[in-house]
Amino acid sequence: MKILVIGPSWVGDMMMSQSLYRTLKAMHPEAVIDVMAPAWCRPLLSRMPEVNEALSMPLGHGALALGERRRLGKALRPQRYDRAYVLPNSFKSALVPFFAAIPHRTGWRGEMRYGLLNDVRVLDKAAFPLMVERYVALAYDKAQIARAADLPQPLLWPKLQVSEAEKMATASEFGLVAERPLVGFCPGAEFGPAKRWPHYHYAALAQKLIDEGSQIVLFGSAKDKETGEQILQSLQPHSRAYCRNLAGETQLEQAVILLAHCRAVISNDSGLMHIAAALDRPLVALYGPSSPDFTPPLSAKARVIRLITGYHKVRKGDAAEGYHQSLIDITPERVIAELDSLLEKDRETECRS
Repeated sequence: MKILVIGPSWVGDMMMSQSLYRTLKAMHPEAVIDVMAPAWCRPLLSRMPEVNEALSMPLGHGALALGERRRLGKALRPQRYDRAYVLPNSFKSALVPFFAAIPHRTGWRGEMRYGLLNDVRVLDKAAFPLMVERYVALAYDKAQIARAADLPQPLLWPKLQVSEAEKMATASEFGLVAERPLVGFCPGAEFGPAKRWPHYHYAALAQKLIDEGSQIVLFGSAKDKETGEQILQSLQPHSRAYCRNLAGETQLEQAVILLAHCRAVISNDSGLMHIAAALDRPLVALYGPSSPDFTPPLSAKARVIRLITGYHKVRKGDAAEGYHQSLIDITPERVIAELDSLLEKDRETECRS
């Protein structure tokens, strides 16, 4: 069986989509699964053993480009895919499998996709509260699965593969001190400071961890560079040598490898948080106005800290520097307590194995 998946365009969504690929592979071990997604997804897809090939989607997130999608679809016809799964809910995302003449095309109803999809699922959001459940449900006949409780348990959570040799080589490439264990911080957030734990809390936590013998690595995109510098400059001068601001300095591939090398990760709600969860790193995930109820980190080694309930659509926090009060109220002491508990549990697991 040959399967084409039209994948998501966001890091967190792409990570959660691996649960579908793992489920399909478990159900159909002989299946060949190709995923069409933006080119930047390749470093993630290449570490998912269920994925045969990452096919580049050359069109931008908002572009309809009907003619180009027709060309892409027709170019795929010689591959003779048996099934397609369309994960985004947009009309345009269903066009390529339709033009590829794939006989069985599955997805949630979305934007008027009758005809483009011939196995259309009507979503009851209350019945499938988690995004990962909505992805995995597509692997099954719709008559079998009416709600998340019908899905076989446990769900196959995302799981990326990184070798020990890659970890050592990449850490050496960035000159990270071998004698000190790495703790990764992911202080950025796509939608601004309202979803960020304050930089001064990160700095206080970093100082304590450095004093205890760790080194801190700050991850993020180029626009998180300034936040990383705020954290770095808030440390005691003699401690700054043990904190590396790699925001904007790494490719996604390198960030994945270095996160896998970390002893633990502290993160805001972000795509990097989902990557750390898929790498099975002890993870403390910090939430404010955004909610973990829909897209939590999928890992038994993750702990979520959130002091409020419900979803709050906030672009800028109402406290100083745009932070949200609910994140300010999460103290470094609370985070270190959760981290210590996670690491102790991880050590006990390693001793038993």
